[in-house]
Amino acid sequence: METEELKRKLKEKAEAVQSVTVEIRTFDDALRYAVDLTAEQGGKTIAAPGLSKKERSSLAKSCEEKGITLLTENLKQHTGGLHTGFTGVDWGIAETATIVLDSASEDTRIATMLVETHVAVLPLSRLRYSASDIEPELTRMMKKHPSYTAFISGASRTADIERALTIGVHGPQQLHILILEDKKS
Repeated sequence: METEELKRKLKEKAEAVQSVTVEIRTFDDALRYAVDLTAEQGGKTIAAPGLSKKERSSLAKSCEEKGITLLTENLKQHTGGLHTGFTGVDWGIAETATIVLDSASEDTRIATMLVETHVAVLPLSRLRYSASDIEPELTRMMKKHPSYTAFISGASRTADIERALTIGVHGPQQLHILILEDKKS
């Protein structure tokens, strides 16, 4: 399937599960997006584990300009006050608008599940049509110990409370998938 068709399918399926998809050109665009979104929503924190020193420095500067606190490790100490989680994505599945992350790190799990908004950066070269298209990669991911692979499709939702759909009960209320144009695509 062609790249444009994959992006179109991802956007269509993401909309169906109330996720936002945005195409970005650089990782710095992703950092700015996360900071601006957090500020617009009145958030005061961004949890961003796993960043390189350069990325962390750039995000810290942007956060400081908007009065946002950047948290990059020991997120368990801040679980009651996390607004935005900012993570990378290992794979994307267009057919279901699912992002796949190696979540062996407790900080990564916290940044994807115990925040109000999750901003996930998906390199376009890592977008595939179906889960079966990434089966060999998933097998390798799950062989690492400890292994914890998360499949995330949209914001947290449940209808088990009086059969009324409720968003954000078991995780983020919003998922923003940033499609990063990378050199491999």
